[in-house]
Amino acid sequence: MDEARLSPRERRILAEIEQGLGADRSLARGLRSGRPRHRPRIRLLGGRATLLLGAVALGLFVAAVATESPPLIWAFAVVWVVTLVCGLRLLLRWSRRHLTGAERPRPDEPDR
Repeated sequence: MDEARLSPRERRILAEIEQGLGADRSLARGLRSGRPRHRPRIRLLGGRATLLLGAVALGLFVAAVATESPPLIWAFAVVWVVTLVCGLRLLLRWSRRHLTGAERPRPDEPDR
C-alpha cells in the first residue's frame, strides 16, 4: 500500500497545529480521560437559591396544610422535588471537592 508523504511545508503546518492543540491543557486532559470537554449548559441552582427554594417550599407546605388546596399541594410537591435535587447536587459537588488526595482520581491515570 502506498503511503502518502507530506511535503516539508505540510509537516511544518501539521507541527504548528499539534503545538497549538498541545497548549490547551483542558483539551489534552479531556482527550486523555475520554470524557467530553464541555458540560451541558443546564446548571442546577447554587446554595443560596437552594435555600430560597427550601423557604418557598416551607411556605407552600404551611399554606397547603392550612387550606387543603390541591393546587398548593402540587406546587409544594414540585418545588420540594426541585429543592431536593439541587441539594443533592450541592452535596455531591461538596463531597467530590473534599476527597483526600489519595482517593481523588488523577487525570493522567486510567480508570481502574
